[in-house]
Amino acid sequence: MGGRGKVTRRDLVPLGDAVRAWFLISLQTFGGPAGQIAVMHRALVEQQRWIGEKRFLHALNYCMILPGPEAQQLAVYIGWLLNGTLGGVVAGGLFVLPGGVAMLVLSSIYVAYGTTSIVTAVFSGLAPAVLAIVAQAVVRVGKRAVHRPVSVVVAVAAFAALAVFAVPFPLVILASGLVGWVAGRGTSRSTAVSAPASRSEPDQTALIPDVALHSERPSGRRTVKVLFWGLIVWFTPVAVVVLTTGGGSTLTTQGLFFSGTAVVTFGGAYAVLAFVAERAVNVFHWLAPGEMVRGLALAESTPGPLIMVVQFVAFVGAYRNPGDLDPWVAAFIGALLTTWVTFVPSFLFIFLGAPYVERLRGNASISAALSGVTAAVVGVIANLALFFALHTLFTESRRYSSGVLRIDLPVLSSLDGQAVIIALIAAGLIFRLKWSVLRTIGACAAIGVALSVAPLPL
Repeated sequence: MGGRGKVTRRDLVPLGDAVRAWFLISLQTFGGPAGQIAVMHRALVEQQRWIGEKRFLHALNYCMILPGPEAQQLAVYIGWLLNGTLGGVVAGGLFVLPGGVAMLVLSSIYVAYGTTSIVTAVFSGLAPAVLAIVAQAVVRVGKRAVHRPVSVVVAVAAFAALAVFAVPFPLVILASGLVGWVAGRGTSRSTAVSAPASRSEPDQTALIPDVALHSERPSGRRTVKVLFWGLIVWFTPVAVVVLTTGGGSTLTTQGLFFSGTAVVTFGGAYAVLAFVAERAVNVFHWLAPGEMVRGLALAESTPGPLIMVVQFVAFVGAYRNPGDLDPWVAAFIGALLTTWVTFVPSFLFIFLGAPYVERLRGNASISAALSGVTAAVVGVIANLALFFALHTLFTESRRYSSGVLRIDLPVLSSLDGQAVIIALIAAGLIFRLKWSVLRTIGACAAIGVALSVAPLPL
């Protein structure tokens, strides 16, 4: 396409070319949302030049105000722009397919061989590495979100609400959005989630002009139609599971719980994982505390959205609580059902809201509320780091409860010296040497194996 100049509406990207491009993108989506968005930008804006910089940021701004994995939603949105609804389905589906398959395989290996010495040694290195990775996420999001005194207050309050007072995660997000909206009403301009489009490169650098991209006029009839069929697609597998395994089964609980989680995952995967970890460990008892860290380590080492860790949670939880099913059958059903209800809502949000995106993009109230949510995400991720540190660096902990207080405290005598050393090494690799997430995980896994052969005299 590079030598043909501008294209017209009938000369848009052939679906076959789009499929190949999205599949290649999906194999490179390591390193969390920032890395995934960078991969898409490089492939679609800089190399293929199928979409302009302004249009890319326009789509990203919309995805940032939605719950769910923003990188996958961005893929769906751009796929929709290039090839309509089918293009959006292809782009979003391929974006999660490699990571989903990889996570399914790794979850199976963990369940089958997780107690063997070599696997245990690998995870002894992975878990402390994840602690450093989450700490890096706190720093990155903090630099982007905490710029004003009110942002600091929101971030600290969100951390305290979760870590000390056990306030439900959705309430923290709603309250933070309300604070951001109130604080933003007195300002002359709202906080942007990314660089203003006026600072971007001109869109004429794209081979396909904006006017040739796919678009649909918003209408009440279309909205009702998309919502109806979207909810059918979303909840049909859940209904089948309810009818075949019963309303109280683990599979039913997982389908409903992760369906609900999908609509409150503002701020990315790190923000919601503390909520998922607390429920999976302390309420549903699907996992032991340290296993959530291991699942996150597996998700960090595979391509695709980090929220894919919920597949590991469902796989292990269903395997251990299969009901009348064979444990392996229950595990695979739980993993696939959870993946379905986690990612299908993203398609619905994009197809439902895309025609209205221009109105939403310029809405100052939405931008102000988003600034409050983004600030709260710093506190939420900090709480996740605290959870992981408690269960990674210490082998024992106890819960202190008094009135509205509920705090998990470590047993200091149970400090794991080798885990502390690996965590410090991981922090040095990430913060000092600027190693990638995947490279750091690989190095720490190797250290875990080495220390299992020759333990340190601690």
